[in-house]
Amino acid sequence: MPDMSASASLATTHLVTLAEFDKNKVTPGVLGFIVFAVMALAVWFLMKSMNRHMGKVDFKEAQEADPSGKGGPGRAHPSKG
Repeated sequence: MPDMSASASLATTHLVTLAEFDKNKVTPGVLGFIVFAVMALAVWFLMKSMNRHMGKVDFKEAQEADPSGKGGPGRAHPSKG
């Protein structure tokens, strides 16, 4: 079992380093948060739009009658449109 005083001193060391402010340290800041928030909103709107468009898609295949009678289930038909 680890010594409790060692972990307590380690925790206070981390708290002290968090309290100090270093001018040379690079942080994302407010601009980084704004960019991240805008990207998150863009992804949310894209997913919402995709769900709306996927709801319009009909996944059932239409049964096409083959007039020649030669085509089997494995025969490819050219797409229309």
